[in-house]
Amino acid sequence: MSTLSTSDAHLDSGRDGRQGPSRSVTVVGVGLTLVIVVIGLAWAKWIPYDDKAHALAKSGAWSGKAIFGEAGHPGDAPSWHGALDFTRAYVKAVWKAALVAILVASALEAFIPKRLLLNAMNRRSSWGQGLSGGLLALPSMMCTCCTAPVAIGLRRRGAPAGAVMAYWLANPLLNPAVMLFLGLTMSWQVVSTRAVVGVVVVLGAAFIAQRQAREVDADELIDVDHDPQGVADMPWRFAKALTRYVAIVVPEYLILVALTGLFSGWLSDFTHLGNGSGLLALLLVGVVGALLVIPTGGEIPVVAGLSAAGASLGVAGVLLITLPALSIPSLVMVARSFGTRTTMSVIAWVIAGGLLSAALLTALT
Repeated sequence: MSTLSTSDAHLDSGRDGRQGPSRSVTVVGVGLTLVIVVIGLAWAKWIPYDDKAHALAKSGAWSGKAIFGEAGHPGDAPSWHGALDFTRAYVKAVWKAALVAILVASALEAFIPKRLLLNAMNRRSSWGQGLSGGLLALPSMMCTCCTAPVAIGLRRRGAPAGAVMAYWLANPLLNPAVMLFLGLTMSWQVVSTRAVVGVVVVLGAAFIAQRQAREVDADELIDVDHDPQGVADMPWRFAKALTRYVAIVVPEYLILVALTGLFSGWLSDFTHLGNGSGLLALLLVGVVGALLVIPTGGEIPVVAGLSAAGASLGVAGVLLITLPALSIPSLVMVARSFGTRTTMSVIAWVIAGGLLSAALLTALT
């Protein structure tokens, strides 16, 4: 089986002389995708977040508890009952966004010409790719798990690794709605730390991904020859892509969330974890934070609760980055698209970002 690097793959597209889709087919494909994106995000994200922002502006306090409480009290032994309760609560919180993500990922594969996608995301430098991916992420406002199917779809289309990595991480870390929620409920130091370190982590991860991304099997890429050749071709392409995500990604996602929930009560005793000696304790908190799964904004009640309980600023700073950025389910889902080496390097980089966040938050406060 032949392999192509991401950049080589798009340069090779169309070498057999076949034409890409016509302008009318491209316009229809882009239009359909935009309809799905705009209606889906308005329903799942923009309108609910607008309502949430108005409520927070009045109350000044986050309503609700950390989702880990569904799995048991901090430090509780793992239990399947807690895992099921956690999974139910998590699915209730994210199902709308997850549905939109799957529809968008299917639309990207079915409707959007590969060359158009590359023109939108490909840049000469890794930093440029990080910037393009990060900017594209701002309207999405998704958690790391909900963003994963879209990242998979982008990579299957041959989108550059750096831009896709930036898109995946910028969704949870630079989410403008979460930034607003933080500003309405927490100090300016917390907001500033999240913004500064979030940008550093996103751009650095894009650099790592573009430098280390594995070669992708040519058969895994949907070449320009497989772009939609007519409007009549689009429903079948969309149904095929959607079926694959529903049959493979959704069950995998739910199983991984349940397994993560099994240990969430036990692992979420962050106050105890952070009571150790200095840097090693913060490193342990960072690792645990990178493994657990939360919905969008789920880090806010965790950080607020820790602060109220008298936990160190270092612990809060670490979780401000590692908790939203990564999780076991999202890492497993995207690892096949980026390769094990790149995925492990990005995990280490995000945890390092958490330590930087701890230092910056402590210095500012």
